[in-house]
Amino acid sequence: MLDIVFVRIDDRLIHGQVVTGWMRQTLANRIVIVDDLVAKDPFMLKILKMAAPPKVAVNAYTLEDGIKLLKGEPKSPNEKVLVLAKTPDVILALVEAGVDIKYLNVGGMGSKPGRKKLFRNIQASPEEIEVFKKLSELGVKVEFRVIVSNKGVSLEDVLSGKKK
Repeated sequence: MLDIVFVRIDDRLIHGQVVTGWMRQTLANRIVIVDDLVAKDPFMLKILKMAAPPKVAVNAYTLEDGIKLLKGEPKSPNEKVLVLAKTPDVILALVEAGVDIKYLNVGGMGSKPGRKKLFRNIQASPEEIEVFKKLSELGVKVEFRVIVSNKGVSLEDVLSGKKK
């Protein structure tokens, strides 16, 4: 299995916070995006690669191919992987397929029809909230933390209303 050092939900995928904050903190040297649309859009992938730091490999995979890759053998013992997805259902599918994810950072889920404010600038639909609960039941620590310098807030605290 690849050495997954960080898993984040962020509907913007690669941007300044990911590059300047999370990449430095996690020491990741590879970004794996699991998103069916990006995996099939060479132009979008090219833009995302340009947003990444110079010596960081960026690859995008469909959910099916992402599962195969993330469950596969490491390509290099020095490879540290940061996994990005736009929605929690992708992470749930990875976990249910046997990808070893113990921690999930929720950092960016913007406004869409059916979503309501969940925490700070993070919005979620009732179905997405249920996915977060399921991930928690499966042993994944779900934490809301937009940027590195913020203190993480647990799913339980967000759902109980202790933190908004």
